[in-house]
Amino acid sequence: MDSLSRLSMGNIAHIEDGKKELVQDVHGLARLGVRLVDSIKGGGMVHNGSKSSFVSDVKAKQGLDPILVELKEAMLKKSVAAFSQRGDSVLRYQGHLCIPDVNDLME
Repeated sequence: MDSLSRLSMGNIAHIEDGKKELVQDVHGLARLGVRLVDSIKGGGMVHNGSKSSFVSDVKAKQGLDPILVELKEAMLKKSVAAFSQRGDSVLRYQGHLCIPDVNDLME
């Protein structure tokens, strides 16, 4: 069994004593949905895999707001540069969530 498989199963017997606490901390973060990701520039970054219910609500309701639907289509055609969608497919304006004007979500 390779070391990656042992780590994913929680076995840290093969880890140096001075590094075991760090590995246990990383495992704890992983159980909370936090992922450590290599960055392109050689460093690292932390990505929280958990999603807030507010972002989920925004994502679900953006398709109900005709203006945001139109903006999404324009963004996909690359006719509006200030709007974007990340991996979660939520429409953003300059990195900020676009809140749909439906079901009192804006209040």
